[in-house]
Amino acid sequence: MHIAIAGNIGSGKTTLTRLLSKHYGWEPKYEEVDNNPYLADFYNDMQRWSFNLQIFFLNQRFNGIVKIQNTPHPVVQDRTIYEDARIFAPNLHSMGLMSSRDFENYTSLFDLMLSLVKAPDLLIYLRSSIPNLVSQIQKRGRDYESGIRIDYLSGLNERYEAWITGYKDGRILIIDVDENKFEERQEDLSIVIDRIDAQLNGLF
Repeated sequence: MHIAIAGNIGSGKTTLTRLLSKHYGWEPKYEEVDNNPYLADFYNDMQRWSFNLQIFFLNQRFNGIVKIQNTPHPVVQDRTIYEDARIFAPNLHSMGLMSSRDFENYTSLFDLMLSLVKAPDLLIYLRSSIPNLVSQIQKRGRDYESGIRIDYLSGLNERYEAWITGYKDGRILIIDVDENKFEERQEDLSIVIDRIDAQLNGLF
């Protein structure tokens, strides 16, 4: 069983992955952030490093899904392969930070990869306002995230909402993280778990 958590930068994906892994005993698969050789360069010069960064993420994500599909036990994944191609790369392209040539090359590679893997059994989307994202990003204090532009986050949020509205590849659960503070309040985490249980009961 493959559970995947999607959401904008700072929405709480890694935290929820950790909490669900602990509660259910699922194997967690975390996004490679600290070992990413392009991330700091990207935030300093998005136009120069956008294609390199997105290819790195796509490679990591595809490898991760192949491993998940060969894993016999349940896995909860921090971020999905869809987000790179449906959210981040189109946003960079529309902002003029990725050339059309690079974007078309990237999209072609993504389409090929997607044809070879299955969608997650359950997709959990963490919906958040921009002020909440900014607050969470500041709270975790990563140096390379200090220069993230508000228009960049806003563009991502708009694309997330459009993607989720049209998502038809499987079951989906939407959590409003402005209202549900699952990291801080046990009662909020219990609500999330109850909603996941309701979804999982339909998978078996």
